[in-house]
Amino acid sequence: QVQLVESGGGLVQAGDSLRLSCTAYGRSFSSYVMGWFRQAPGKEREFVAAIGWGGSSTKFADSVKGRFTISRDNGPNTVNLQMNSLKPEDTAVYYCAAHYSSALTTAAVGYEYWGQGTQVTVSS
Repeated sequence: QVQLVESGGGLVQAGDSLRLSCTAYGRSFSSYVMGWFRQAPGKEREFVAAIGWGGSSTKFADSVKGRFTISRDNGPNTVNLQMNSLKPEDTAVYYCAAHYSSALTTAAVGYEYWGQGTQVTVSS
């Protein structure tokens, strides 16, 4: 079992930066691919970014490439999403997720554990 707790959401203006963090509680954090997803009102949950076990493998949605970075620290069991040059269309609830595998999957259905979500609102 893995419990995920996100933090760092808030209200910012377009062009600002925000850093989301996710802390995992449970065993074998380093054996999980970690992902970030987001869901805007009236829309389906969508993939944002994922990072592999060692942190060297990453994958991003086209909509955030070049603006977002993802990192992890297997010591304190945290994964971070650094969001730069934020746009109003980035407004959503952001979820941290864990997938017990070596594959960087972008499908939400592939992730076994989810956090409660943190709201990010970007004003224009």
